Amino acid sequence: MTSTTHPLDHLVLPTASLAVARARLTSLGFIVAPTGIHPFGTENCCVFVADGTYLEPLAVGDKQAAAEAIAGGNVFVARDRLYRASLCDEGFSAVVLGTGNADADHARYVSAGLSAGDVLSFSRAFTDAAGKSDMASFKLAFASGSGATDAFLFACERINGPKIDRRALQAHANGVTGIVEIVAVSDAPSEQSGLISTATGMAQEGGAVFDLPNAAITVLEPAVFTKRFGFAAGAPTELRFVAVVFSVRSADAAATLLADNAIQYDIAGNEIVVQPASGQGAAFIFRETK
Repeated sequence: MTSTTHPLDHLVLPTASLAVARARLTSLGFIVAPTGIHPFGTENCCVFVADGTYLEPLAVGDKQAAAEAIAGGNVFVARDRLYRASLCDEGFSAVVLGTGNADADHARYVSAGLSAGDVLSFSRAFTDAAGKSDMASFKLAFASGSGATDAFLFACERINGPKIDRRALQAHANGVTGIVEIVAVSDAPSEQSGLISTATGMAQEGGAVFDLPNAAITVLEPAVFTKRFGFAAGAPTELRFVAVVFSVRSADAAATLLADNAIQYDIAGNEIVVQPASGQGAAFIFRETK
């Protein structure tokens, strides 16, 4: 890892319905933020984590606005549509890295031949659990491999962070305190090194584990994924994000909550595995950390 390596910022989880996602995530023990509306047709209901990362369940709220955004070159909405057309409306489409200079990241992606399109700048309102609102502004730079329709990465520069107290939104009943690992599958893991290294700002040759300042990205062959987590990774792919590993204060407490809420889970080693479901596009793995 180098000093220029970007940290994990958030994860994009496409869903057909924010209502379904909100219900599913709540049953998993998460507090879900009020709905956020983008100015280009998409909307989200985020789950904020105490380590500063978050999940972004994403739905299309205004199809006409989304179509107009795509026609205007909006990469975020275009990649969301591509993902849904290629796979389905429920999934895990993107890993987002924090950055202080999205323009520099874009230039780096272009130089490496891995840019997925133009930089995107936008603002949206953000509301906390108590109903207090503020404006959040972002600048995004996108990276993708030429054949990687199932996944992309982008750098997110927070131009204006909302002056909102998120602590109430981070007190999850399942005890989640952070995101520690992102798991992807690939039929050729070593071939993803260039894309992930470039997107994250790492100086890394080869390898299948990418250590960010606050989490790791692990790329596994499908058979290795199945051996580790106990279920199939799905259709062949150049690169697809499939699982999120969370840190929890108590695995026993998390398991009790899941059982009480009739959530089916399995145990794989020291990890609690909840397979994907409607409103939960990735496998959620809960790992007790000291």
